Amino acid sequence: MSRRYRRKRPVPALEYPANLPIVHRRGEIIDAIHRNQIVIISGETGSGKTTQLPKICLEAGRGLKGLIGCTQPRRIAALSIAARIAEEMGDEKGVGCKIRFHDSSGPENLIRVMTDGMLLAEIQKSPNLSAYDTIIIDEAHERSLNIDVLLGMMKRLIACRDTLKLIITSATLDTQEFSRHFNDAPVIEVSGRVFPVDIRYMPPEEDSMSLAENAASCVKMIMEESQRGDILVFQPTEQDIRETIELVSREFAGRLNIVPLYARLPAAQQNKAFELGGRRKLVVATNVAETSLTIPGIRYVADTGLARISRYNPGTGTHGLPIDLISRASAEQRAGRCGRVSDGICIRLYSEESYRTRLEYTPPEIKRTNLAEVVLRLLHLGIEDIEKFPFVTPPLSAGIRDGLRTLREIGALDTVKHRRLTPSGRLMSRLPIDPRLAKMLIQADQESCLGDVLPIVAALSIHDPREFPPEKKTQARSAHAVFRDENSDFISWLNIWDAFRAGGGKESYTGRIKKFCKEHYLSFRRMREWMDVHRQLALVMEENGYRIRRMKTTAWLDKHGHFTPRYAAIHRALLSGLLSHIARREEEGVYLATRNRKTYIHPGSALKKSSQPWIVAAELVNTSRLFARLAAAIDPQWLEDLAAHLVKKSWNNPHWSQKTGTVMAEEQTHLFGFLIAEGRMVPYGPINPPEAREIFIKSCLVESASS
Repeated sequence: MSRRYRRKRPVPALEYPANLPIVHRRGEIIDAIHRNQIVIISGETGSGKTTQLPKICLEAGRGLKGLIGCTQPRRIAALSIAARIAEEMGDEKGVGCKIRFHDSSGPENLIRVMTDGMLLAEIQKSPNLSAYDTIIIDEAHERSLNIDVLLGMMKRLIACRDTLKLIITSATLDTQEFSRHFNDAPVIEVSGRVFPVDIRYMPPEEDSMSLAENAASCVKMIMEESQRGDILVFQPTEQDIRETIELVSREFAGRLNIVPLYARLPAAQQNKAFELGGRRKLVVATNVAETSLTIPGIRYVADTGLARISRYNPGTGTHGLPIDLISRASAEQRAGRCGRVSDGICIRLYSEESYRTRLEYTPPEIKRTNLAEVVLRLLHLGIEDIEKFPFVTPPLSAGIRDGLRTLREIGALDTVKHRRLTPSGRLMSRLPIDPRLAKMLIQADQESCLGDVLPIVAALSIHDPREFPPEKKTQARSAHAVFRDENSDFISWLNIWDAFRAGGGKESYTGRIKKFCKEHYLSFRRMREWMDVHRQLALVMEENGYRIRRMKTTAWLDKHGHFTPRYAAIHRALLSGLLSHIARREEEGVYLATRNRKTYIHPGSALKKSSQPWIVAAELVNTSRLFARLAAAIDPQWLEDLAAHLVKKSWNNPHWSQKTGTVMAEEQTHLFGFLIAEGRMVPYGPINPPEAREIFIKSCLVESASS
């Protein structure tokens, strides 16, 4: 009762920034919310839709009988947007934020900003979302896996709750698909650019020009024709960024403040892209700067029209990161980075014909990723007929089958046909990580090494915390080398964890770990995230009755070079979630993976010069070739028990054994086409009773009678 009363407290006086385009459409949006259960807002970058829509919903009378929930694709965006809305409302208690490992929400909230993953987790606990009267799904154009599942869930929920309002926002004009999906819901288009943007095309003068040379030539042209206005260059890879910076620096190092921007860059260096003042700035970035980040002061954009786009092939079970042409919608997003402070100029470093022939929109993630996690989540909610789930864009049937096969591989399903979760599968669905990683934790408990595997699994669920500053790569590699284990990249992660946790000194705890990170070229932010993930997973496992204990510290190999029990236990647990990621050595530097795929150890692996006969990899990634990324040596004898539900057995040479007094046969065991065990003699009667009886009669009774 008290919680409902507090929600009904007066809404604070609402004020709106007059310079935002969405503010001028406020009345129209409020009217649409009153008249419709679902409203779609198409708002370009800079329209103000993200920060102003929750307030407009309050003005429309929402947020009184339940929360206004607003989802964001990224955690950092959720935090900053919640803070911005609270500041504009002058009401910190009225706005809460809920992301993984951070929850500032409370009973007095009117608005709750969260990641789309957090709202999905709430649906698992409360399928009717009874705590909310309005849901805003922001940045729906990104079409991430979570967003697509959330849109499907909301379609089912809207049909059951006529008091629930749904608002979907998109930064592109791809709104008709959303409208059709929600029974022709109305669409309101809001302009975003404050100033016009002039689009120019400047394809390479010569086919032999590299991306860096073409970009550097464009920057030179901009510098010659103008004296002010920061410049943003889009490149597909870190290598292209480094080459561009090197070329531009030769001529303009004294006139430009040149900074890179990509996801793996240390946070302190990323922040340089957002600093104002000083010399004219050139930012050379990957597509991380396309939609999620707004860099102030940009007047010029030079766009190569390329990006690394993650793709998954369900036929081969491999992840790919090819450099591909961006869509026309992405090109418009990039152009929208300028024109925020004055007239902008976007120079596309390709032809207008190339632009016209590109895909209109980037294919949604659901068509280019492994669907095991989605399938597991839906099965946990009791949705077995996944093919009929109301996805905005239905995934390929091959993708669903591959997701089911993955769940069967890790023991989450009894059978692919009946789609029933096992007890392990139900636990996996409650863990906030990839199902393969969840399986590792469950197996680790059986191996009595949960405390050893937990830090490794936590590391596998975050971005690589190691930093490689462009100007200090050699020093960084030397600092990382002290943690390297020649037989296992996973042990290398565990070595980092143990050293990080054991770091001593007289400084404060935070000062101590910051010092450790600086000395060892590790991202402080990602190391803290690693600790947060580890803590959260530990709590979930303990809540489910698991005991977190570490094995006694021993060497990884014995004096004969064999794996010690500790090494074996940890890697059996890891292997249980990666059974289809095994590979057998064929020749120096070359391994044969499952599905008859030739693979190579990733250059960044400690095993890159390995002669180990068998390995397992965390991931098989297809770039210039198929690489096994994050690998470890394994004993193939572990496979037979771990994959008992997957192996195929055959029997040769059935015969009467005088010694055992029964018909025996030689057993061979195969897994994914690999022969993993042979030569074992087993009783043949239980395998093929008629043939065994015939052999018994011929070999035993007949021969006995003749003698």
